[in-house]
Amino acid sequence: MRLNVRRMPEQFFSDQRRVITRLFLPGGEERIRSILERVLALPEDEVSVLLERVRAGFGERHKDINAVFREHFAAVKHHLNGRNDLSPERRQLIGAYFTMEYSIEAAALFNPSIVPHPDQSGTPEGSIRFIMSLRATGEGHVSSIAFRTGIIRANGELELDPISRYVERAKPLDERMYHKHTLFLKLIEMGAYNKITETILERMPDEFTYTGLSSVIEVVGKSLNDRDLFQHTAENVRWLAHSNYHLQFPPEADVSEVVIFPVTENESRGIEDARFVRFVDDDGTPHYYGTYTAYNGFRILPQLLETPDFRYFRIATLNGRFAQNKGMALFPRKIDGWYTMISRVDNENLYIMSSKNIRFWNDADRLQAPRYPWEFIQIGNCGSPLETEQGWLLLTHGVGPMRTYCIGAMLLDLENPSKVIGHLKEPLLVPNEHEREGYVPNVVYSCGAIIHNDQLIMPYAMSDSATSVATVSLPELLDHLKK
Repeated sequence: MRLNVRRMPEQFFSDQRRVITRLFLPGGEERIRSILERVLALPEDEVSVLLERVRAGFGERHKDINAVFREHFAAVKHHLNGRNDLSPERRQLIGAYFTMEYSIEAAALFNPSIVPHPDQSGTPEGSIRFIMSLRATGEGHVSSIAFRTGIIRANGELELDPISRYVERAKPLDERMYHKHTLFLKLIEMGAYNKITETILERMPDEFTYTGLSSVIEVVGKSLNDRDLFQHTAENVRWLAHSNYHLQFPPEADVSEVVIFPVTENESRGIEDARFVRFVDDDGTPHYYGTYTAYNGFRILPQLLETPDFRYFRIATLNGRFAQNKGMALFPRKIDGWYTMISRVDNENLYIMSSKNIRFWNDADRLQAPRYPWEFIQIGNCGSPLETEQGWLLLTHGVGPMRTYCIGAMLLDLENPSKVIGHLKEPLLVPNEHEREGYVPNVVYSCGAIIHNDQLIMPYAMSDSATSVATVSLPELLDHLKK
């Protein structure tokens, strides 16, 4: 007897109008200076006319376009050889020439994850407010994390909040504190620890800022003869520091305005497949964690994101011999004093990992190999396990013939999640005729579901293009899994 899975009418499609601004540097230094010379040659009255024309065309698309122009002028002013006689209007116009718009979700909006909203005030009785993260993909297939909010009613129906016209992006906070021991362990893991990194770390206090680190690197570099080794070492240390950063969005920003866009080199080709979870500490304190994959076009790097309110974010690298692959999903609480994670270490099988330190993962055991025809190629998770009275409900994805992705489910023991209680023989969700066409055909995929009033609410991606939602009775699903 097959499970009754209901596809809901709500769907999330990409909106090309949602744009951010980015620094635009067309070519090298000579090209930049040529552009500056042309703008400097303009008469002042023409500068004013051009600037007003740009403001009229773009001012309503961004909250503060003038602030953007000032920031981007500051990024190129060192090419002006110290000229300080420019009018504010000419500075703004120069900034405009080095600004571009980027549509964050022009290509696709997919791979969703859903968690309870941190603010449940004013929510109707029997309902729950949620935050849904989505992988937004724009020009060049660069991915970022976008958000939507809404309410799940007592009867399981969804009510989506209006989406803001604006999009906010934040720059890393440079003066965050770094911990020397954590940096030391990661440099060893990277194979980047040598006499130079030892010298740098010896001069650092136990906690330091990026500015302090850069100053010590410069001092150490002046005393070394091997410039090539020093440059390579310095790049590794700075790269690692930049991979651990904090973001602060305006507290008044709507959650739908927040976008976590790549800001470091290791994320330059995208931030992929965030799996969010509401994690509760032993003392009852909740946190929101998200695991995601940073991609620079050549290698992937698992990252950990933490936020109390979806406006302030702490991003850190995930370390250890088993933090090496995609698709890591954190359990929503410690189990017997250990952080626990579901992952796919080897691109084929499901693993369960445990650690006393949420950033370091050196212990893993295989949980499940591909078992049924629809998952013979590989299996992985579809988000963090969900706690039920019967056990941990783990949604999975399996890859079968013609590289078709389906969603399945497993049930794990509450006290010993390495013990599998049940595993659906048939997929929970298979791409239908309306879902199989897209950027990557024949795929349904999720990065996290939620349970509400005995209903499993599962947002899922349709062929890496758009997002839909399905529901299934939790008691019915658990009954199938126990059998």
